Amino acid sequence: MFTEISMTNFKSWRETGPVRMAPLTAFFGANSSGKSSLLQMLLLLKQTAESNDRNLVLKTGSIQPGYVNLGTPQEITFGDTTELTMRLGWNLDAQTELAIPIPGDTETMRIKKLRFETTILAEPQRIHVKSHSYNHSDKFLVDLTRQDNHRYRMRISVNGTEPPRPQGRPHVLMQPEKCYGFSPEAFLYYVDANYLSDLEFALEQQMRSLHYLGPLRDYPQRTYSWNGEKPTDVGLKGELAIHALLAGAEQSISPKSRGLYSRLMPRVAKCLVDLELAANFDIRRLADGGSLYQVWLKHQKESPETLLPDLGIGVSQVLPVLVLCYYVPVGSTIILEQPELHLHPSVQAGLADVFIDIIRRRNVQIIIESHSEHFLRRLQLRIAEQKLEPQDTALYFCAMENGKSELTPLEVNLFGEISNWPQDFFGDMTGDVVETVKAGYERKLEQARAL
Repeated sequence: MFTEISMTNFKSWRETGPVRMAPLTAFFGANSSGKSSLLQMLLLLKQTAESNDRNLVLKTGSIQPGYVNLGTPQEITFGDTTELTMRLGWNLDAQTELAIPIPGDTETMRIKKLRFETTILAEPQRIHVKSHSYNHSDKFLVDLTRQDNHRYRMRISVNGTEPPRPQGRPHVLMQPEKCYGFSPEAFLYYVDANYLSDLEFALEQQMRSLHYLGPLRDYPQRTYSWNGEKPTDVGLKGELAIHALLAGAEQSISPKSRGLYSRLMPRVAKCLVDLELAANFDIRRLADGGSLYQVWLKHQKESPETLLPDLGIGVSQVLPVLVLCYYVPVGSTIILEQPELHLHPSVQAGLADVFIDIIRRRNVQIIIESHSEHFLRRLQLRIAEQKLEPQDTALYFCAMENGKSELTPLEVNLFGEISNWPQDFFGDMTGDVVETVKAGYERKLEQARAL
């Protein structure tokens, strides 16, 4: 799970400061206030980590659809600056937990948390890594820094001690790979420094466990083709949501029924019922042994069955959100942009309950960018009801001030109250009500005078 992010000189952010990440993290604010940029930093690192080009410092975009398309590295720095910094903190799982040899000791240091920082020089002609580092509090540090002669110097400290270097080995070239990796020469600079590859793997594994669903989901299809493939997630636009449902499905025992059932199916179906979006949900194969499927639903128990595209846009837009939450492996992190899009206010509030269930039962971290007051109000209610702990949430308000983005952590107490509610957080609804009453009163006076 990500525990902290921060960045300097990234798009509209001059400096974010440390941003605490919780099991459920949400960013609110007006349009173009910098909310999406906070998510894009994570997606940029994920996109870079998944690139096959080890010499590419940052993969800011490509011809093929990607998580982000930000133009050139020079276009993502704040103002006229040429230097940007990105920082991450996260908890390691059992696969990536590190064992670091302690110099002069037979014991090893066990590391379950890591922090990473990379500083990029986006110069007009070329992009360079100025430095990147991994650390665990003050006990462990690996730092690779560019020198004035454009060579790189590496420094390692374990419990305040520098590991020994092989005797007679001169300074070697250590050009970093991507914005976080180490060259083969770097592994030879210190004795027993093979854990450098473990650091790379830990970051790449964290990025692999990060899944993203964009704000504009694909329009539902009348027929879906599935040939047995198992997707990693539901796709950037939710286009693989039905394929994900089918991936773990088992055919019904009854030869009469062509319905398919899996662990996902009852969970997703229950969510749709609880959100009052559908009374029944089923996926059926058109012909035995075929690869074509249709999604059938009932809006109410008394309603006739209808295909997914005929039920309304809201169901098809929220379906990928629900599938993704239950489909990704336990311990994953999900980024959702505007999951409430096209949903009735009551359903927007209901989504908060779904996400609370996900972070509790599946240990999945959810990071959200939203405009929904109803979603936030439900979180406040659940905190007041002691069904959600305040520390399990990290809620922020983004605003644009003097041409740069500013971040305000919302202070939520045990009673679900926000003590620092920003002015016009979700627009001036109270002002509109007052003005409506005034306008109505003036109009009634005019009608009375006319009589």
